[in-house]
Parts: sequence; structure tokens; C-alpha cells
Amino acid sequence: MSGMPKWADVVLVPLVSLLLAGIISILVFVAVGQNPWEALQQMVEGAFGSSNNIGYTLFYATNFTFTGLAVAVAFHGALFNIGGEGQALLGGLGVAVACLVIPWPHWSLALVAAVAMSAAFGALWVSVPAYLQARRGSHIVITTIMFNGMASGLLIYMLNNVLRPEGAMQVASDVFPQATHIPSLNDIAQAFGSNAFGTSPANITLFLAIAACVGVWALIWRTRLGYEIRAFGKSQPAARYAGIDATRITMIALLISGGLAGMMAVNNTLGANTPQLVDNAAGGAGFIGIAVALMGRNHPVGIALAALLFGALFQGGSELASDTNVPVQIVIVIQALVVMFTGALDNMVRKPLEGLFAQVRRGARSEA
Repeated sequence: MSGMPKWADVVLVPLVSLLLAGIISILVFVAVGQNPWEALQQMVEGAFGSSNNIGYTLFYATNFTFTGLAVAVAFHGALFNIGGEGQALLGGLGVAVACLVIPWPHWSLALVAAVAMSAAFGALWVSVPAYLQARRGSHIVITTIMFNGMASGLLIYMLNNVLRPEGAMQVASDVFPQATHIPSLNDIAQAFGSNAFGTSPANITLFLAIAACVGVWALIWRTRLGYEIRAFGKSQPAARYAGIDATRITMIALLISGGLAGMMAVNNTLGANTPQLVDNAAGGAGFIGIAVALMGRNHPVGIALAALLFGALFQGGSELASDTNVPVQIVIVIQALVVMFTGALDNMVRKPLEGLFAQVRRGARSEA
């Protein structure tokens, strides 16, 4: 049990982690001869300085919300699904099948089909690692890592040999039919006489991501299945003693996780400025989802906020690299520092804070 109050675990630990990442980032900028304050201003401007930039930030945040939720659902069952990248790639294949095979008369029907197919393909791709974990004891970390590479290879094969239009040079599917193109946020704004989000690809999948946050919250904390997942994650022997089927919970938790990761492809594929499936559609979002889930404490509200932060980092970092002489590698280092401190080095921050709160409590008891 944590030695900190809930507010400190949810708010203080991520803030301290971000502060440490910021301090190291300042040192990095100084080491390469850049003004850290100017770089920070440029990144904030690049992420939020215009409605178009905000649109790109929201676009990236939507991706990270889906993959963060995918990791969180598995985490609640003490399952470390790090195959979100591969599941998102296969989710994109599901979107392409849904949009290219059936001639949809309206984008709303295409969106429903794309959501269903992306979730199904993502869940299908994690089903084998889930079965191996549940029935054979194979570690989910190892199998999902392997399936990431296999997903990339399978997608490239499908694009080269099945989905690529004849005579095309790009390793990509055909552009999806016009009837399947979902509205962007700027399309919605234009209906009210505004051009708020410019040319950014932010689209209505953002609302789908918000709905997914609400759905995951309801599932984990308001249903019997969610209680069983959390109970299994806290203590597997106790859960088994209480009659919870370990195989069933492992399979269900991972299938939901894979489905959520696959749904990310709706935003990145169907919602892109050019709706088509490309070979690098996931763009690393599956791995970023791990840090998003950890920073968000596996709660949908925290995940949404962490996804927005990482969306700002990606958009602000790309603007910093393109508008200044800061090498793009430095931007990647800054992003990696945030991932490292909020994810991998979480306990380095947590343990001293737990000790500090324990000392405060002991002092309060001795005075009383």
C-alpha cells in the first residue's frame, strides 16, 4: 500500500518527474549551446500558439489516449501489454479493409465499420499472446514484443502485394473513397463560420477517444468484470480462491486492451489529411502509450491529461526542430527524458516522496 495520500500519488509524483525531466532538458540545451528558455517558448508556441498547432496537438493526443487506455486496462489485471504498436498497425489494416472493400454511402457508416474492424483486428492480434499467457505461461512482455515485429512485416507484405494500387511507388494503400472521409474538427468549425483548426488533421475521433475514456472508467470501476480484473491484478492467488477464472480474466483484459490499441488507427488512418494506410501508421504511439498510462496512474482522466502533454511535446518538438537550428535529435532526447522520468524511473521519485510523507506522519504523531 502506498505511503502517500492519493492526491500526492496522482499529482505530486508526475509533477516532480516532469520537473526532473525539465532540469535535465535544460542541461541538454545548455550543453549544445542553445538558450533553454527560448527553446521552451518555441515548444509551447509550436504546440499551442495557433489553432492549427492546437489541432495537431489534439491529433497526437488522440493517438496516445487510445494506446494509454490499452496499456492501462491490461495493467489493472497485472498484465504488461507492450504490443500496442503492433496492435495499432493491424488495427489500421482493419480500417483499410472496412473502407476499401465495402462501398459505404456515408462516412458515419464507414466510421462505425472502421471502429469495429480496427478493434477486432487489434484484439485478434493480441489473442495469441493472451492465450499463451493464460494457458501456457508464456510471458506477455516477450510475446507482445515479438508480435510487434511480426505485425510490421505482415503490414508491409499486405501493402506491397495486396493493397497497393497497380503502378504506385509508395508503400501504401489506395486513398479511401471520398464517402468514407470523416469530418475534421475544422470541418465542424466551418459549419459555424470559423476556420479554427486550419489544415490540421484533428478530427471527430477525438470524441471517440473521450468516449473510450468514459467507457474504460465505467468498465474498471463500475462493473463486475472490472472488479474481477482489478482483484486479479492485486492478488492472483486470492482471486483464484474467490472463484475468479484466471484464464478468462487474462483473455478478456488483453482482448479489450488490444481492441483499444487497434482503435487508434481510426484516427491515424481514416482521420489523416490523406486517408490511407501507410507502413508506419502507428508512428511509435504504441510505445508512448506505456508512459502515458504510467504518468496517468492508469486512470482515464490522468491518461487523457498525460496524452495531451505528450501530444504537446510531439507537436512542439517538431515545430522547434523545423523553425530553429535545434537538431531534431535533441528534440527526441527531450521527449525521451520525459518518457524515462514519468515511466521507467517512476519509483526513483515515488520512494523518496513516500519516505518524506512517512516522516511527516511520524512527526505529527510524536507531537500529538
